[in-house]
Amino acid sequence: MAYGSLAGFVGGKVDDTMMRFVDILYGLPYLPFAIILLVILGSGILPMLLALAIVSWLTPSRLVRGQILSLKQNEYVEAARALGASRWRIIMRHLLPNTLGIIVVAMFLEVPAMILGEATLSFLGLGISAPDASWGTLASEGWKALRSFPWLIILPGVFIAVTVLCFNFVGDGFRDAIDPRTKET
Repeated sequence: MAYGSLAGFVGGKVDDTMMRFVDILYGLPYLPFAIILLVILGSGILPMLLALAIVSWLTPSRLVRGQILSLKQNEYVEAARALGASRWRIIMRHLLPNTLGIIVVAMFLEVPAMILGEATLSFLGLGISAPDASWGTLASEGWKALRSFPWLIILPGVFIAVTVLCFNFVGDGFRDAIDPRTKET
């Protein structure tokens, strides 16, 4: 949020430079970059969460930047500037609270990607490992016994799919509830 709001508010060459950096990071493949980070950081819950957080901040920063670019043209921002408010105060008190809706929606729609990323990394043995349990480790253990006990891999896969779909539906519902254009129709 901070990166996108700073880029959007300052604008100009700072915005261009910051967004080109984001574009470069977008060019890196998501999962191999997370795997490289996990090899560097080591395996476990905390390194996996850190690796997923490092690779997942790009989309929310672009969304916040777009909102800030449109909101900074409003009259209340001009009024705050006229009253002598600092840039930091304008961002924190006027702009970021008005982007809260899109941030919540973006987070709800980002959770499924994190669930799938965690499950994939744990399935590969880079994320959460035994004796801790995750759907990825359960699927990995089920893969070893696929011929004898196929439900050991089917059940974690079904639970992952249902959870991801639920988060997508909740995110769509929040987007519909917050978007004023959908309230008119």
